[in-house]
Amino acid sequence: MFLQEKETGNLVKIMDVAVLSNPTEPDVVVRSQQGEEEQDPEPVPKQGLIFPSGESLPRCWLDANYRTA
Repeated sequence: MFLQEKETGNLVKIMDVAVLSNPTEPDVVVRSQQGEEEQDPEPVPKQGLIFPSGESLPRCWLDANYRTA
């Protein structure tokens, strides 16, 4: 799965979609698609990612208490 960094607009490949959809995990490991080769995996905050269409990530992926708010 590919997402986009909010600040730079660069595409990143999500290494573990289960971690992405887990609201108790604040970070997700990605590989940046910048340049000709995939970059080394690095953790990034999920708050800084969006879908390539510009939509935000679902609240249930970011907030463990989304049902009570």
